[in-house]
Amino acid sequence: MNSKSGEYVTKGDYHIALDPDWPYLPVYIAKLEVIHKVMRTVSKEAHILDLGCGEGVLVNELRQQGYAAWGLDLNYASEAVQRGNLLETGFPMASQDVVLCLDVLEHLSVEQQAPAITEIARILKPGGRLILSVPNLAHFASRLSFLLRGKLLRTSSIDRHPGDRPAGEFIGLLKSDFKIEKRVGLFPTFPLISALTLWKPKAALPMHRFYNAVFGYPNWCFLNIILGVRK
Repeated sequence: MNSKSGEYVTKGDYHIALDPDWPYLPVYIAKLEVIHKVMRTVSKEAHILDLGCGEGVLVNELRQQGYAAWGLDLNYASEAVQRGNLLETGFPMASQDVVLCLDVLEHLSVEQQAPAITEIARILKPGGRLILSVPNLAHFASRLSFLLRGKLLRTSSIDRHPGDRPAGEFIGLLKSDFKIEKRVGLFPTFPLISALTLWKPKAALPMHRFYNAVFGYPNWCFLNIILGVRK
């Protein structure tokens, strides 16, 4: 039986029942496409932990595919997801082959982010893989706004994303424990695609795929997916 708190009480299982008018929809779908592609390179023998997994969408998919996958979330619990804190997971040292942490660090305070990364490094085996996604405070439209108005465009409200940072700062936090193998940028926030995404998120999906393929320079993009290896 599922147990919920926080936003899942008011919003329901919104990562499962996707709203076509959800402004984040095109980025969420593009993110899952990248994650699925990365996971096809992971051995079925791997131990996989999804931190801050919400309803466990990926966890359940991976388990159905035969992976040993588990989830941890502060506000959700189910058969495959245990309730717990990213800052102190309770998992043994060097127990995981792959850790996913998708759109989670920005919900922590700036002061909590380094300890969270230290905890991720603790539970990963040497050579283990980190699949991280973070919003980028320095995306294209934010840079343009700062140039013209002296004001950055936050990736969400400050109460929701208290740890908003430029992607480069997140990378700086990772470098002592991880070798960065690859960055993938999603949603370069150019004016036309940004306006269409806010107006008709589902209709913007084909444009997102084109823009991500042609203009997906990570430093311009709203979301960065960072692939790292534990040193």
